Amino acid sequence: MDIELRNYIIQPLDTKKHDAVFQLINENRPRLENYFAGTSRETETKEDAKIFCQSVESRRLKKEYFPFVIIDPTNSQYIGWIDVKNIDWSIPKAELGYFIDKSFTGKGIISEGLGLVIEHINQEFDFKKLLLRISSDNHKSTQIALRNNFQLEGTIRRDYKTASGEIVDLQYYGKVF
Repeated sequence: MDIELRNYIIQPLDTKKHDAVFQLINENRPRLENYFAGTSRETETKEDAKIFCQSVESRRLKKEYFPFVIIDPTNSQYIGWIDVKNIDWSIPKAELGYFIDKSFTGKGIISEGLGLVIEHINQEFDFKKLLLRISSDNHKSTQIALRNNFQLEGTIRRDYKTASGEIVDLQYYGKVF
C-alpha cells in the first residue's frame, strides 16, 4: 500500500530495511533523542535497528504499533517517519508521532504526510480520537498539529522525561471523528 505525497511515497515500514531506519534516525539523532527517546535509544547501532525492526513486526501483528515512512523514490531514502502508537482499541484511539529528516524541514512534507496517514488509518481502523503530545517549546510541531485540525486540549505539567533527564511539560492536542 503506497500513499502518494507530491514527489514522495508514504508506506508502512518495511522491517527488512533496518539499515534505512538506522540511517534516518542516526542522521537526525540529536534532534530526536529527547522526544523520540525510545526509538532513538533502541536504534543506536545497525544491529540495534535490526532488532528494533523485528520487534516492530511483532507489534504490528498484534495491532499495537504502526510505523509509516516517507520515502524519496529517486534514491529510496527514508526521509520521514509517522507512527501510530499507544493504541486503545476499547475506544478506539491512538497517539501519533512524526519527524522529518533535517534536510527536508520547512517544506510542508510532514504536515501533508500526517494528514494523508490520518486519512488512511481512519479508513482502515475507524479511530474515534487521535492524540499528539508535543513539548511546549516545539513550535514547528504545534503548527503541524494545527494545520491538521488538532485542537489543544491542555498542557500536562512535568509529564515527560527527556533522554537528558529533564522533566518537561507536554501539550496534548486531540482530533475527534
